[in-house]
Amino acid sequence: MNKNEFLTVLRERLQGLPEEDINKSIDFYCEMIDDRVEDGMSEAEAVDALGNIEEIISQILSEVSLPKLVKEKVKPKRALKAWEIVLLVLGAPLWIPLLAAVILTVLAVYLSVWTVIISLYAVDLSIAVSGLVCIGVALALLFDGQIIPCGVVFGAGLVCVGLSILLFFAFNLVTKGILWVSKKVLLGIKGLFIGK
Repeated sequence: MNKNEFLTVLRERLQGLPEEDINKSIDFYCEMIDDRVEDGMSEAEAVDALGNIEEIISQILSEVSLPKLVKEKVKPKRALKAWEIVLLVLGAPLWIPLLAAVILTVLAVYLSVWTVIISLYAVDLSIAVSGLVCIGVALALLFDGQIIPCGVVFGAGLVCVGLSILLFFAFNLVTKGILWVSKKVLLGIKGLFIGK
């Protein structure tokens, strides 16, 4: 694929984004290709060195904010006629609550995801603190001369500390997975607004 073909495909795939973002992206990749050609690459090699066009489009899409996409999508392409304004005003008791419900539902899901992540780390912290407290109690039992209860409580403390370390790494993986899924969902929502 040469430079013009790449830029044409890129422009077509970015339709639906604000025009200034499309032009900024086209200019950026045009300059990248030109720089690589100046360094001795052919146009095809320079385009191939940029990577997969789907990944480039996903990267550009992830950098554009959702409110900006919504604003671009709902911006009227022409002036509203009087009857359209009347319908919007008369339909407001219906569409405003529906819009508010959708926005609040999305916000509730977003907050729920972060609540799950915070809860996971709170559980991990509580297990770690429990383990440290058990070790402290075991030391107190040792000084009190109670060897068998000291061993039991010390063992329980070590188990809790070890479990908290393992859970920390497991919760990191779960958090990365949740964030990856939420990023893909956000990209999907953005894709709906640009018509992909």
